[in-house]
Amino acid sequence: MQADRQCTLELEALPSRIQQIRRIVAAQLRYWHLDPLLDTALLGITELLANVYRHAGSDKHCSVQLTLVSGRLTVSVVDSDPQLPQVSSPEPLATGGRGLAMVAALSDSWGADPVPDGGKVVWFSLHVEAPAPAPRRRPAARRVPAVAAAA
Repeated sequence: MQADRQCTLELEALPSRIQQIRRIVAAQLRYWHLDPLLDTALLGITELLANVYRHAGSDKHCSVQLTLVSGRLTVSVVDSDPQLPQVSSPEPLATGGRGLAMVAALSDSWGADPVPDGGKVVWFSLHVEAPAPAPRRRPAARRVPAVAAAA
């Protein structure tokens, strides 16, 4: 199945780069007229990239892919770490460990799959609402110039 639209970004998952990728992804989603998905997509991608930064060992290189197919936006992050993430149940006062559960709760679906070269892809998808049709405009009434009455 060919993607209606696709964008791929290569980066190192470092805090400064994560902010830059968020700006690029936001611009791409606006370009695709997916503004209603901005907050959710940016929150999800931030979490996936933060996980690469925290858990991928010394190789922070990864790629982000946005794919828009048949009314569904899929955001994927591919890295070289083969360890598949799992949703955890942290203690109530824990300061971390809730991100993937948040991604699962905010998205329509999510998953993590091994890739052939030993890494993994972690992804989530969001349903794209069809835009409301623009209201039909009535043709403008034609103005007839007033005729000055003869005195």
